Amino acid sequence: MKIKIGRKTIGTGQPVFIVAELSANHNMDFKIAVRTLKAMKAAGADAVKIQTYTPDTITINCARPAFKIQHGTLWDGQTLYSLYKKAYTPWEWQPKLKKLAEKLGLIFFSTPFDHTAVDFLEKMKVPAYKIASFEITDIPLIEYAASKGKPMFLATGVARLADIEEAVEACRRVKNRKLIILKCTSSYPAPYEDANLAVMADLARRFGVVTGLSDHTPGIAAPIAAAALGAAVIEKHFILDRKLGGPDAAFSLEPAEFKAMADGVRAAEKALGRVTYSLSSKALKNRKFSRSLFVVEDIKKGEALTGKNIRSIRPGDGMPPKHFHEVLGKKASRNLKRGTPLKSNMIARK
Repeated sequence: MKIKIGRKTIGTGQPVFIVAELSANHNMDFKIAVRTLKAMKAAGADAVKIQTYTPDTITINCARPAFKIQHGTLWDGQTLYSLYKKAYTPWEWQPKLKKLAEKLGLIFFSTPFDHTAVDFLEKMKVPAYKIASFEITDIPLIEYAASKGKPMFLATGVARLADIEEAVEACRRVKNRKLIILKCTSSYPAPYEDANLAVMADLARRFGVVTGLSDHTPGIAAPIAAAALGAAVIEKHFILDRKLGGPDAAFSLEPAEFKAMADGVRAAEKALGRVTYSLSSKALKNRKFSRSLFVVEDIKKGEALTGKNIRSIRPGDGMPPKHFHEVLGKKASRNLKRGTPLKSNMIARK
């Protein structure tokens, strides 16, 4: 399956689509956001993804216990409203960031968190939408975004299988089959043992969709492994410098790390290759050093070939070793010197 996003095609047989997530890593400074997009391009990203919400569109300003974060996360002690007030990307920046991204050659898209965000992004003509894993159960939002007919990325971080099934059905109900399901582990950072990258192949089989990884593990091992397993999309948080701090700094990659990840992903996709049993030109040359039958002691004309004077050794200039038992006991058609590759014309017919 293949899906077109802007000038890029993602899916079977296509290069991995590498997405750099800006998220809150602008620290509410537009200049930092601009520098970050430029660094994303230099580090090998194909696209930049942002998030489109305000504190008031994603939650309410309330300090009751239900709205306080107390679950062993990086953000414990804060209310949802106070966290999102620090983390959101001002909407007035977003058209400017899209223009910059496109100038840099990056595809720009976003995660909407309510209908007003979808409407806003439609006016910006973004080429795709991503549904965050915490919104995977918001079927009205998914239907509304999918109804725009653009590719839909669905993250699975906190989703049960039934949630994924309902989200996929919601998209298909509004005639949108351009689905990319991203395996995601919603821990920040996520331990490697919870990554379960094998789920990607199962998602592809179950739903007939393009799959990939939205990664929150530390480092770059999981994205490279995902690429080797056939992920069509890799998404990773990007930050200019973790010393800047911010809600997502701890599980974001700095430019040099992201570049190492992108290079590793490109190497992995090359290594994945295709199903073929043809030999490369280099492998064909190296077949010279495979084994074959050689004369290992001088043999006189008419003398029998034995396991003592004929052996399977390197290099590969003689008869294939599979003929070893066939030639034993047969006579030499001429004198043969030690170190001579055995050929069929060196064996007497009778």
